[in-house]
Amino acid sequence: MSPGNVPLTGYADPLSGRPGDRIAFHVSSQSERPIETTLVRVRCADPNPAGPGVVEEVIDVDIGSPFAGRNQPFHPGSCALVEGEDLLDGSQAWRLSACFAPFLPDDENHQTIVALVDSDGEAFLALEIAGPGTMVLAGAAGELARLELPLYRDHWYRCEAWLDAERGHCGLRITSLLDGNMREQLSRVKVESPAPCARVVIGAGWAERPARHFNGKIEAPEIRRGIDETGEILAAWDFSREISSSRIIDTGPRGLHGRLVNYPARAMTGVSWDGSEMNWVHRPEHYGAIHFHADDIVDFGWEPDFHFTVPEDLPSGAYAMRIDDGEHRDWLPFYVLPPRGRPANRLCVLISTFTYAIYGNHARPDFTPEWVDMIRERGGYPYNAAAYQDYGLSTYNVHHDGSGICHASHKRPLFTMRPGYITFPNLECSGLRHYQADSHLLYWLEQQGIGFDVITDRELHEEGVEALAGYGALCTGSHPEYHTPQTLDAIEAWRVGGGNFIYLGGNGFYWRVALHPEDHGVIEIRRGEGGIRAWAAEPGEYYQAFDGGYGGLWRRNRRPPQRIAGVGFSAQGAFFGSWYRRSASSYEDPEVAFLFEGIDEETLGDFGLCGGGAAGFELDRFDPMLGSDPDIKVVASSGGHGDEFTLVPEERLTHITNWPGVPERELIRADMIYQRRENGAKLFSTGSITFCGSLLVNDRDNNISRLLANVMRDFLA
Repeated sequence: MSPGNVPLTGYADPLSGRPGDRIAFHVSSQSERPIETTLVRVRCADPNPAGPGVVEEVIDVDIGSPFAGRNQPFHPGSCALVEGEDLLDGSQAWRLSACFAPFLPDDENHQTIVALVDSDGEAFLALEIAGPGTMVLAGAAGELARLELPLYRDHWYRCEAWLDAERGHCGLRITSLLDGNMREQLSRVKVESPAPCARVVIGAGWAERPARHFNGKIEAPEIRRGIDETGEILAAWDFSREISSSRIIDTGPRGLHGRLVNYPARAMTGVSWDGSEMNWVHRPEHYGAIHFHADDIVDFGWEPDFHFTVPEDLPSGAYAMRIDDGEHRDWLPFYVLPPRGRPANRLCVLISTFTYAIYGNHARPDFTPEWVDMIRERGGYPYNAAAYQDYGLSTYNVHHDGSGICHASHKRPLFTMRPGYITFPNLECSGLRHYQADSHLLYWLEQQGIGFDVITDRELHEEGVEALAGYGALCTGSHPEYHTPQTLDAIEAWRVGGGNFIYLGGNGFYWRVALHPEDHGVIEIRRGEGGIRAWAAEPGEYYQAFDGGYGGLWRRNRRPPQRIAGVGFSAQGAFFGSWYRRSASSYEDPEVAFLFEGIDEETLGDFGLCGGGAAGFELDRFDPMLGSDPDIKVVASSGGHGDEFTLVPEERLTHITNWPGVPERELIRADMIYQRRENGAKLFSTGSITFCGSLLVNDRDNNISRLLANVMRDFLA
């Protein structure tokens, strides 16, 4: 299939539910064939034959299928809409103005800054960039005025346009706010008197729906009656108000408030920003801009095709609704939780759905068309996100205009969150991350006979530490990278209250994110000041719009990962794994002897389905300077990492010095740690993303499997 035409796909909303909760499934099919639905428990999501392969268990439950297939379109592009019957009366004379900063000024496509649409759906007045160096005032019958002038990326301009339909007089003026240069055209045209205005579109035009989307920032759009700049204000939108919301506020006399479509970026520096204040909360008038994008897509808005109410007796775990039209098949994953306050097992596994969504549909820059053939040959999920970019990219990609993608959501098909999806098909190993890699742990627990419940970070955010009540231990997967203040608060409260914590990943608790106050399915990330980043937030735009928090690394918020997990991000390299070697002290310390029962080897995890070793790709180290408790015991450390591994940027000070002040190669390691606090709370951390990939090697008969079994047995006793 060509990009943008996946034959059968969909998504679940929400991604998790407790017994009695209702989950909606939104499906789109390129055919009208009936679609069968099957509930499956996803036990292992790795197609690698060196492991168990993809394992799913069919659950006998009546979903009510089949249902008729239908194509549900999706429409990228953000804008602001103000709608209403006879929104503005049928004035004969109008004046539009707005400030704008184009981010794709040389795009050949038309980009509309503001459009007035009549009750017949015709845009009767629109300010547009009509190609490189061209600004036009457009009407229903065509172009009314045109200016040729150079437009520069991320430079502020003020555009003003006016039309007197009765006298056939119109004008267009563009002023550069950088140097004060101004261009103006006055003309006479014959136009019909417009019908009453029924819709104002900001950041796009209109053609039955938003179209001709603008790429860049817009501030202070205004409509006046008459052609004079002192005419009566009909509407004046102040984007510095209610920044955390999806509303735009009209300060004019009529209160013509509007709504945002597809979540453009707010808390953006505007015309007035001068660097005197970095936090929009303190001086919102400096942040009166919204950054619109033609490729913004957060919520596909598909209609649900069917619903599923979680049965009371369905065990907690990873599930998917499998959909099948007889020719094509897809899986719509979700998680089942136990009843609130009534754990079914002693172990709670924290599922990092925020991280899954943040990485959702990551189009890797190293993707080549040959990957598609590799995936097919290995029996992997067939649709790679890099080949289907119309479905929306991840926050590890950038918009077409070069700005970073800062919003994520699960309310769209996430190909990266599918059983069998292979992130690195060009490697000999499984090449898995996130959803698929975490299935190694869940399958291992099941095969070991260790009962477990799952909760997701959404419940931890909303319910706090109460979501963990009654458990003996809390365990993470391979990469719990993205967290809100509420999720960190819950985990810290859990540990302070005596709860046992098992961290089985690397690069965890790294970035701060926020959930939209009106919709917890929408996540915001600001990649500010340091860290390994796919893009960097612009100066002045480090504070999150959703909650006003200082975005970027948790370390920059003085809540480094070491405070939570005892270890924190130290180094990253290619997707290859190495080994751990036991520390000398681990042989002499009776407190940690239980960890190594049944293990004779000094070298641990020199094997693995992910990267070929238990210590790889992203590595975390113990460091009291960054918040690790000094009494933590380092029981093993990794080695053998090649020159492709490098120190993370926040650790560097100069080209020859780093934060701890030691030779750089000493910091290229993962530390395996253990701690028992005075309150009885125990901690075990591995500091490596690829650790869980070693659990299933040799049918679980290996030293990594035995090590984790020893931890589980002790922590759950």
